[in-house]
Amino acid sequence: MKQKHTIKTLKRNQKNYPLFLDKLVAVFLIVLIQLWFMLMIFFRLHEKYMEIQFVMSLLSILVVVYIINRPINPSYKLAWCITILFIPVFGGLFYLLLSVNITRRKFRSSIRSAVAEAKTHLKQDDEVLHHIESISKHAAPQAAYIHNSTKYPVYENTSVEYYASGEEMFLRMLEELEKAKHFIFMEYFIIHEGAFWDSVLDILKRKAQEGLDIRVIYDDMGSISTLPKDYPLILEQYGIKCYAFNPLRPILSLRLNNRDHRKILVIDGHTSFTGGINLADEYINHLEMNGYWKDTGVMLKGEATWNFTNMFLQLWQHLSGEEVDFEAYHIPMSEFPDDCKDVGDGFVQPYADNPLFSEVVAENVYLNMIHRATKYIYITTPYLIVDNEMITALTLAAESGIDVRIVTPGIPDKKYVFMMTRSFYEPLTKAGVKIYEYTPGFIHAKMMVVDDAYAVVGSINLDFRSLYLHFECAAFLYHSQVIEDIKEDIEETIKVSQEITYDYCLSLNRPYRLWQSLLRLYAPLL
Repeated sequence: MKQKHTIKTLKRNQKNYPLFLDKLVAVFLIVLIQLWFMLMIFFRLHEKYMEIQFVMSLLSILVVVYIINRPINPSYKLAWCITILFIPVFGGLFYLLLSVNITRRKFRSSIRSAVAEAKTHLKQDDEVLHHIESISKHAAPQAAYIHNSTKYPVYENTSVEYYASGEEMFLRMLEELEKAKHFIFMEYFIIHEGAFWDSVLDILKRKAQEGLDIRVIYDDMGSISTLPKDYPLILEQYGIKCYAFNPLRPILSLRLNNRDHRKILVIDGHTSFTGGINLADEYINHLEMNGYWKDTGVMLKGEATWNFTNMFLQLWQHLSGEEVDFEAYHIPMSEFPDDCKDVGDGFVQPYADNPLFSEVVAENVYLNMIHRATKYIYITTPYLIVDNEMITALTLAAESGIDVRIVTPGIPDKKYVFMMTRSFYEPLTKAGVKIYEYTPGFIHAKMMVVDDAYAVVGSINLDFRSLYLHFECAAFLYHSQVIEDIKEDIEETIKVSQEITYDYCLSLNRPYRLWQSLLRLYAPLL
């Protein structure tokens, strides 16, 4: 008998800690002290030895040359070069201190090793590739690109359900969690104690007592103000294995930027969820923040779930330091429940991106879709902070007569990020891109749908952090019925949104537009 679930009304266990005990504030202050200490040493030496100024200036010039020749996005190069040349005596050293860090090297080495091991367990069925090639000469290159760059295969034997709100997806997650018989893997940027997480945790506790393998990964920065610092030990008492990804350390390092922004739930190797939804009450509108919180997601049932299982186990091997038996969790389709043996009506390809890849897979997947569009491109994103490549692709599409529409929040969660998002409106609207701000509140959904044929739903924002710095995931969909559902949902969202025109952008006062221009310049570093 199917168990019905409702959102429980629970009182949050909120504690008011003194400011100096807050971990984020403490780490920030310690990092500032480190920076101040290094600056003081440098300027003291500079006062006594003029030769140091020449050496440090030369170092800054060499660092700028190094940055210019690095295979990174030109926007990053420009922002760093301006910063270094603005403070030439210390800028180059500052860049090196952030970039050349022993803990960062160990971090990268560990993850690369886990990813390399995981890739050996990803096999593409050539018949599926041949089938997609026979149907579409446009979709096949996209699937091939994702596979060639990440090794994640494309599948047919997978059904997909789309959820137009966090509330819908929350209830389906609870239903599917109740059915778990072997293992449950959860990987989220934010976990916040409250109605959502407590409802999930109740099930996880019971399943752990039944002997299921329950594992949880959360991002330490994302959950720093929402969970106790010893939360993995708390969950361990319930029989739940848990790690915090990339724990915050009071050390000057670019590693602090590399966050686990994924949203993954895997059940028994045959059912999985992804999208924009974190495990916190605002995502199901049980807690009102910034008006109505509009979010979306998908559930996969079938073979494509293996990609998400593989993603999770990659980071688990890195965090645990143990060799993972990947194949022990690669469940054959013959052992799936009957409701997971549905062939589905299209192609599904879950994929991951991380800042250690040699190329920006997440952005390239979006660019491929934009370049192949012939009718329309619909996008939803909470942040629109993009590089020149994305601006060029979107404006070229709009100027070619393609209906390009982007939905962003009407009520922001971070004002300075909202201002930065709005700074990108002018060049896009000038080219004919239609931009809408979601009037009822904050839209957190990360989706793109093109020509009734292709769609991407996942955790990837259209901003520098998601595209270049974070660990992300998504599902590429082709020729699936849910693509029509996604399109209809975006069209309904646009109906309650306000269009922002090019004339409106020009009407803003000059000081405000100048400030926006400065924000755009440093967008890659913020």
